[in-house]
Amino acid sequence: MPGDMAFGELLALSVYFAAGGAITGILAGVFGIGGGTVIVPVLYQLFGLMGVPESVRMHLCIGTSLAAIIPTSLRSYRAHEARGAVDPKVIRQWAVPVMIGAVLGAVIAAFVSSGQLRGIFAGICTFNGLRFVFGKEHWRLADDLPGPIAMAAYGIGIGVFSALMGISGGQLIIMIMTLYNRPIHQAVATSAGLGVLTSIPGAIGYVLTGLPEQGLLPPLSIGYVSLIGAALLAPISVWTAPVGVRLAHGISRRTLELVFGIYLLAIAGRFFWSILH
Repeated sequence: MPGDMAFGELLALSVYFAAGGAITGILAGVFGIGGGTVIVPVLYQLFGLMGVPESVRMHLCIGTSLAAIIPTSLRSYRAHEARGAVDPKVIRQWAVPVMIGAVLGAVIAAFVSSGQLRGIFAGICTFNGLRFVFGKEHWRLADDLPGPIAMAAYGIGIGVFSALMGISGGQLIIMIMTLYNRPIHQAVATSAGLGVLTSIPGAIGYVLTGLPEQGLLPPLSIGYVSLIGAALLAPISVWTAPVGVRLAHGISRRTLELVFGIYLLAIAGRFFWSILH
């Protein structure tokens, strides 16, 4: 962070990080996401104010997001597990594939531009948002999850796109599980557990791939991970995650789907706007 930044600006940035952390935690509990769909847009604005070059800004946002959502996903998972909503079999099936995919995604990101990363982020949010808003109860790929080969392929895909978007994979996992006739509350709870397994290797990958760009990154960064950003976002989001869990279990399935879908479309619109302008 620039040394000549005034105390008031530092305070404003800290408040912005804190607010983002609070919203992140609540959304992590409600939707089973690690909060990347909140953290990435917030960080994109903050790092712009800090003068981070456009060429590395989105990479820094995604790496920092993955690091910040590790504790949030863990706290959300434990809260859902305490309510008996998690499917441990799905977590065992996807554990290794999603971690492999997350590493691959972090490597791919090193060769992708900032604009392309924003396009990937917005595109997946749009697809999932439309499905949740306009999807019908009877829309199914099958009555239950597929066999081990298909599950492994899904897991790798979840890991790759999670690392490219800076998310825990929650929205992808929820989409797949609900298309295979799993209740959305179970999908939300299970995705929280898998979010830990995508965010850890993803964050490590962004640290390593960002080291050659260290000179373009703000102080207190290791590779594409801002330590100050992760440190300010993570504790507050962990504290507020159980609030979101309580809200999730008090909301009907259709209401949860509609809110989630509208939220994703709003985020997608913001990033498409940034690409065009």
